[in-house]
Amino acid sequence: MSVVTVRNLPEETHRALRLRAAEHGRSTEAEIRDILEQAVRPAARLMIGSALAAFGERFGGLDLDMPRDQAPTDPAVFE
Repeated sequence: MSVVTVRNLPEETHRALRLRAAEHGRSTEAEIRDILEQAVRPAARLMIGSALAAFGERFGGLDLDMPRDQAPTDPAVFE
């Protein structure tokens, strides 16, 4: 796990975080983790696969009959 240090946090902000954490029955550190998690990974975020499927459905979909090539691939050369 990564560690993040927040410097120069105003005392009013720290106090508000402590109160919010107490309301939710967890530590201030756990409250901050939850706030950050919700900010960068919201539960209602749009997933690209879902967006592409919805786009296809809106336009009637696409029916491709393309058999998969079963031939082995050549290995990559990094020289």
